[in-house]
Amino acid sequence: MVSTKPPLGSLAIQAPSLTPQIVHVSPETCLDLSIFKAVLRSYRALDDTINMRLNRTTAFVNDQERQKATRGKQSAEEQACARLWQELVSNWTRRRELIEYCVGVVDQHSKAKQEILDSQTSSPREIRKARAEKYSQEVKRDQIHKELAVEAIVKQRSVDAFRSRCMYFVPPLTDVEARKMWDAASAR
Repeated sequence: MVSTKPPLGSLAIQAPSLTPQIVHVSPETCLDLSIFKAVLRSYRALDDTINMRLNRTTAFVNDQERQKATRGKQSAEEQACARLWQELVSNWTRRRELIEYCVGVVDQHSKAKQEILDSQTSSPREIRKARAEKYSQEVKRDQIHKELAVEAIVKQRSVDAFRSRCMYFVPPLTDVEARKMWDAASAR
């Protein structure tokens, strides 16, 4: 009888869900700060649990080695580090894309309101409404731009934690995006 339960606890702890929820980001996602921040918070969960994931991934790889499921040249620790690094890079890329997309959306909305304010044909009512909406857009814009700074802090904290456990890990030269992120983190 084959067990349907994953080894060593939840696979969600070891890696992203096997059936990940696809988040379709629309301009409305960007314009509603609570939804935008909720999406970012779910993406940052990996960074928040990096040490636990390293422990779980190492245990998972050790278990596979004991069962002779994987016969690699790398140690369990090296395999765990490589697997987690790939997850981190993928996650950071998705977050960066989300933030950059939302920055563009909010900037575009702000620009549209400015055009109404600059227009000679706008009525006083339209101008008042556009001014209020532009102010609201500027607040959202500032919040989303601040997420870029928060992202840098979260990423650096994760890299520091990763390096403390994976001291000898270096991403493969073939993974250009991962190498860029590694080199940028190393420069700090």
